Amino acid sequence: MLAAICLNACSKEDDEKTAEDEAAAVSGLALNKVSFAELEGWKNEDFAALIEVFAKNCRQIMKIKNNLLANSAVLVKTSTYQKVCGDFAAQKIKNQTQMRYFIESHFVPYAVVDSGNADGKFTSYYEAEIRAALEPDETYKYPIYGRPNDLIEADLRDFDADLPSVKLSGRVENGKFMPYFDRAHIENNTIDAPVVLWGDDLVDIHFMQIQGSAVAKLNDGSELRIAYAHNNGRKFKGIGRILLDKGLLQPGEVSMPKIREWLRNNPEQAAQIMAENERYIFHRISDADGPVGAFGVSLTAGRSLAVDPQYIPLGVPMWLNTQGPDNEKIQKIVFAQDIGGAIKGVVRGDYFWGHGEEALKHAGRMNAVGQYYILLPKAAQ
Repeated sequence: MLAAICLNACSKEDDEKTAEDEAAAVSGLALNKVSFAELEGWKNEDFAALIEVFAKNCRQIMKIKNNLLANSAVLVKTSTYQKVCGDFAAQKIKNQTQMRYFIESHFVPYAVVDSGNADGKFTSYYEAEIRAALEPDETYKYPIYGRPNDLIEADLRDFDADLPSVKLSGRVENGKFMPYFDRAHIENNTIDAPVVLWGDDLVDIHFMQIQGSAVAKLNDGSELRIAYAHNNGRKFKGIGRILLDKGLLQPGEVSMPKIREWLRNNPEQAAQIMAENERYIFHRISDADGPVGAFGVSLTAGRSLAVDPQYIPLGVPMWLNTQGPDNEKIQKIVFAQDIGGAIKGVVRGDYFWGHGEEALKHAGRMNAVGQYYILLPKAAQ
């Protein structure tokens, strides 16, 4: 179990310690304080573009009633962040200069380091599109399930506060808590779950599950947004890794467009290959203006990042320094607003590229080395 880095979150004595002191107690994780001037590309940031995103993020922060923002290795006191959001609302920020000054006067940047290494892996994702219908027929025959009625979630800390903060998804069978059904079972059997829509293509449905959400273009010409509802608790295994391990794709060929092309060109093998990814995502219909991430807000293209919540608390702003699939620099403030089955590690991020096929062209090819810096609110005076 990880010890926690306490930032404006623990006892008075802990509050007096620096982030660097507390980081020493966390296995593998360190926070190294830096200045904004040390952030590569900081002076080129479009701070005006942050205003609406920051406001949306703050609206969610203000709803949090727990003492801590999240049970991550980095602990942030909710009231401290809420004071920052209160100041933001009161100042009625409207332009680039005001927003930059606000960030620099209310936050402190820390480089996130894993066992002495600040470099990590950064991929990206997008909001998929699928074709679907409200009722099944010969074309729309694949169910898109909502959260099953028999799925139960258990938090280990509900049984013992000393246990890791791990949530298990399962079901009860003969009085025993069991893992929930894997993908192969779900796709080949009827389960006790509502069907929110019917899709026409298992490959598209699988890609939607990997991304977590989609826009469904219905057969009557209308559209619905589908959001993440829950998962079956099984381990995620990427289709690209499966195809690589089997020698069906070569290392230079692994991208989402190439993976999708292979699955479509090999329909007899596709179902078997996809079944090796036991993780199954359940969905719900959403009326949000974008895909909703794990933090509970609609994601913003180019400003939302999926992180590992074991280390990084959802809701915090971060300075991202990496590159896109065409070697273009990505140096900007993003917000930790989502999680993902493959997003594991101290320095690990998944950059949200946006919606549709154009976003897929970028998201499907991004696999870069980079760094991020967590921007933590200054302690209340």
